[in-house]
Amino acid sequence: MAEKGDQLDRETFSCSICLDLLKDPVAIPCGHSYCMSCIKNFWDEEDEKKIHSCPQCRQTFTLRPVLGKNTMLAALVEQLKKTGLQAAPADHYYAGPEDVACDVCTGRKLKAFKSCLVCLASYCEKHLQPHYHAAPLKKHKLVKPSKTLQENICPRHDEVMKIFCRTDQHSICYLCTMDEHKGHNTVPAAAERTERQRELEVSRQNIQQRIQDREKDVKLLQQEVRAISRSADKAVEDSEKIFTELISLIQKRSSDVKQQIRSQQETEMSRVKELQEKLQQEITELKRKDAELKQLSHTEDHNQFLHNYPSLSQLSETTDSSSINIRPLRYFEDVTAAVSELRDKLQDILREKWTDISLTITEVDVLLPQPEPKTRAGFLKYSCEITLDPNTACKWLFLSEGNRKATSIHKEQSYSRHPDRFTRLIQVLSRESLTGRCYWEVEWSGERVYVAVAYKNMSRTGDWNECTFGHNDKSWALDCDKYTYKFWFNNISTPVSGPRSSRVGVYLDHTAGILSFYSVSETMTLLRRVQTTFTQPLYAGVLLYWFRDTAEFCKLK
Repeated sequence: MAEKGDQLDRETFSCSICLDLLKDPVAIPCGHSYCMSCIKNFWDEEDEKKIHSCPQCRQTFTLRPVLGKNTMLAALVEQLKKTGLQAAPADHYYAGPEDVACDVCTGRKLKAFKSCLVCLASYCEKHLQPHYHAAPLKKHKLVKPSKTLQENICPRHDEVMKIFCRTDQHSICYLCTMDEHKGHNTVPAAAERTERQRELEVSRQNIQQRIQDREKDVKLLQQEVRAISRSADKAVEDSEKIFTELISLIQKRSSDVKQQIRSQQETEMSRVKELQEKLQQEITELKRKDAELKQLSHTEDHNQFLHNYPSLSQLSETTDSSSINIRPLRYFEDVTAAVSELRDKLQDILREKWTDISLTITEVDVLLPQPEPKTRAGFLKYSCEITLDPNTACKWLFLSEGNRKATSIHKEQSYSRHPDRFTRLIQVLSRESLTGRCYWEVEWSGERVYVAVAYKNMSRTGDWNECTFGHNDKSWALDCDKYTYKFWFNNISTPVSGPRSSRVGVYLDHTAGILSFYSVSETMTLLRRVQTTFTQPLYAGVLLYWFRDTAEFCKLK
């Protein structure tokens, strides 16, 4: 446990600039500590920018802070050096197979604490001490332990490569400048580093500016989200109010029709009852008259019969039967037919207007349509990170680099059974679904590779056309080989002309229905643009034709 504590102390009391134990330690206003010489040199380089910052937390100071040695911290560091040098190394301080070993240790080697870019050797803490105390060695550049030191040796002349050839863009030794690099534009590697460092700072400033711009855009979009919500809520509220008014109006008309029907029903029934009573009275009168005539017919006295007959034979005026208009089963059916006709017309109007309303809703586009970018920097604004889905990978595909790279191999992989897996062709789809505006690049090598996009529901088994990218109506593919390009869709091949490149850029504007493939090198050249309507989210994919073909989705951010 004590030894682990020693290691923790070493890390705690190390300078984050030189990665060594603090020498003449100083604490700056933000609280971080550095070697006095390290932080001075760091701020010397920042003097031109008129502002100074902490290398760790990036807090800035308008005025360059005055530095004073922290005596207490210096005493602690000195005590740590003494105890660290006297302690016997624990097992975990010895170099293992994955560690960088000290080049000076004999027998069982300790882990290297630093590597020297001048000596091109790695040292444990004990053997590193001369670099702290010997004047000539103090100027050497110490870095974290590295296994790649020998890469700094020229393979042709076995000399340290301290020169950079700008013509060929790689490091060389001084002897190289006398033969194969003679006459080339060469500078000291340190000078080139300084130049690139300036470019790096410019890039970082550009990135920070882009971050600020994107943060402003995010705030604008947040405002837009709130505006959309307010507008949608008001539209829902207003629509509900209007539909409630329509429903109320229909209910009122329904009540009016019901009231009119009942009123007319009472009028008609009153008329019928009045006629019915009149007819009933007439029937009663006729029956009485019939009884009198019957009695008269039985009178035996001739004179009496003749005397009474004139008055009894006369009948009262009869009711005209033509006034009775009987319409079997058709009383208020015409009203029902009229209301049905109104319903059908309303349904037609609602159906027609609903189509217009629905299209109006779906055409709401908050963001203005944007044209396709013209430069690679413009495309990179829409860059997205693509990873491959192992559940779709053919068993002869090996995935690596965090599932961004696919390699076709002879040995079958032990993938589990999955309904999304391609079984016949050496191809794979991305894990991410793609909608909106997206851009990605694929670096390929080998004989022949398809760079594709597809719907998730394209067939995984079946015949060639069903499950091959570009050979059906569910996928689009750019066929790349050493000599030509072809574009495939729905089993139709179209020759494509353009400069050969091992990198293909793909731009998708899902909403606008645009899919474009580019040859990417120092410039971008459009190879093929598709204008269509995408009905589902898309997935990126690659197909490898021959063993040892590779395709890698590049990190662009």
